[in-house]
Amino acid sequence: MSRKGVGLAAFDRSRLTSAQFASHGSSLRTSDAKALETQLSVFRSLLQQFATTHAKDIRSDPSFRAQFARMCSAIGVDPLASSSSSGGSGNSLWAQLLGRSVNDFYFELAVRVVEVCSATRGENGGLIGVRELRERVVRGRMEGAPEVVDDDVLRAVATLKPLGTGYSVVKVGNRSYVRSVPKELNTDQSAVLEAAQVLGYVSVSMLMVNLRWARARAQTNLDDLLGEGMLWVDKQAPDEWEYWSPGFMLEMGNDTTAAGG
Repeated sequence: MSRKGVGLAAFDRSRLTSAQFASHGSSLRTSDAKALETQLSVFRSLLQQFATTHAKDIRSDPSFRAQFARMCSAIGVDPLASSSSSGGSGNSLWAQLLGRSVNDFYFELAVRVVEVCSATRGENGGLIGVRELRERVVRGRMEGAPEVVDDDVLRAVATLKPLGTGYSVVKVGNRSYVRSVPKELNTDQSAVLEAAQVLGYVSVSMLMVNLRWARARAQTNLDDLLGEGMLWVDKQAPDEWEYWSPGFMLEMGNDTTAAGG
């Protein structure tokens, strides 16, 4: 029986077939990219129409503003990012679609975030709850100023990321915090802070029993957090030193003040 597809001719046919498949694949990728670019262009146009129609609601209603921002994110558009790379004027999407007022709102809010974080760093070691941060930010604002919600604070923090200043949002347990020092929490430190949320404080023995850590591991992580100012130590505790969460203590103080008022 003759064996087909043997020799140089078969090799040339195989190479030609591979080249044809590669060319077809490249053509399909180019076609898909163009179609996707067209779809994004249509989405952006519709987004602009929506923003123009509902500009007043976006400026004044924080809930509506958050929904609009999430809609932008769903199609890969960052409302706060500069558009200069795409041939725009260099302003963000907020500025292009809604005027400078909304754009300035976030950047002015970011300035207040920096001021509050700097002023409270001695109290909390550079880790402040988003709710507390928002409450401090809105104090002293002029009457009639736009309402600020947690989502606005988070987006204002996001505008600081390109500056490389260490501002970021971290999750500890079920709460979000703004970190204003350029250091990441490791897994152990996050576990300690999460445990401190339960009673407001932790101790070496508590970590050893509940997390099944060795004494050295528990003490080292407590010392690290204490050095960063994220925990305060009570050396007068009856049994052993207690390491308190500054945020918890501040919240207790605020609750006591509110109850007394």
